[in-house]
Amino acid sequence: MSTKIYFTPGPAQLFYTFNDHLKQALVEDVPSISHRSSQFIHITTHATEQLRELLQVPEDFDIFFLSSANEAWDRLIQNLVVEKSHHFVNGYFSQKFYDFALKYGMKSTVTEVPYGESFSDLGVPAGSELIGITKNETSVGYAFTDEEIATIRKENPDAILALDVVSATPSVPIDFQNIDSAYFSVQKAFGLPPGLGVWICNQRCQEKAIEKSKITSIGSYRSLPNLKKFADKNQTPETPNSLFIYLIGKIAEDMVRMGRQRIVNDTVYKATILYQAIANNPHLEAFVESKDNQSKSTIVAKTEKKEMFLSTFLAKGMVLGSGYGMYKDQHIRIANFPTHSKEIVEMMVDIIGETE
Repeated sequence: MSTKIYFTPGPAQLFYTFNDHLKQALVEDVPSISHRSSQFIHITTHATEQLRELLQVPEDFDIFFLSSANEAWDRLIQNLVVEKSHHFVNGYFSQKFYDFALKYGMKSTVTEVPYGESFSDLGVPAGSELIGITKNETSVGYAFTDEEIATIRKENPDAILALDVVSATPSVPIDFQNIDSAYFSVQKAFGLPPGLGVWICNQRCQEKAIEKSKITSIGSYRSLPNLKKFADKNQTPETPNSLFIYLIGKIAEDMVRMGRQRIVNDTVYKATILYQAIANNPHLEAFVESKDNQSKSTIVAKTEKKEMFLSTFLAKGMVLGSGYGMYKDQHIRIANFPTHSKEIVEMMVDIIGETE
């Protein structure tokens, strides 16, 4: 068994109960069951209920299981945009969602600032059917504030607001009052291996998809109305990753038992001491300057001593993340997820303080 602790922002450290649940899933033959069986319906029902409780998902939102968050980009454009979407871009993943829209031939628009910088203009062009916002930009450690999202919602009440919460949830709460859709993958803050995405949509999304289907194709077995048709029966249209649906249900239940507010509070505490340690180290500097927009779940520091920090921590059994894209050799990224205890993060802070 590995003795390393992974602070990479995805795939990340497995949740500490993962191994036990995996063993039990094998005892229960979960990988072999039919996706039309009563056992699978029970598994899906349990996973949906636990996610709904943990994330405080309102009853008028449905929860669907996909292959990944990347697939959610496809489904959002395919189902909910006829002509154009608008995207706020200041990192690699928000850029990729915009690129997806262009590849679908949409006349989409973008508000773009240098990666990691804050948005001074939250305006959205008239006629935008969907607005793409990345709550937590994993590539550079930038976080949209709830106030910024609320402003965009207030000024664009007719547009579908789709929120990328990959690497944010459940560490950072979601205000569902100001959005229509949210999506994430499980290999980050939920502490599972890659292989499952979760897409949350409200009734407005369903209505928009049905409206678009009268004009043009919105896809086949994973169109939004078809996903809902099966989700209403606690099933999926296709043979899904039953094992991971089982596991996310179990881990979400563990997190509910931990306490949603405790997870949020611990995330804030751990982020606070990490940013303080970064500020006090002469070789480190937070990449996102605006404190309001510094991610609490993906801490990113720029440094000219990346290899020194990576090797120092590796010698202690801790694996940090490198920078992303053009920042690969200029940044370190530290995941701050529920599986990372306060005690281990306090140990990290001490190591940062001793590394010069």
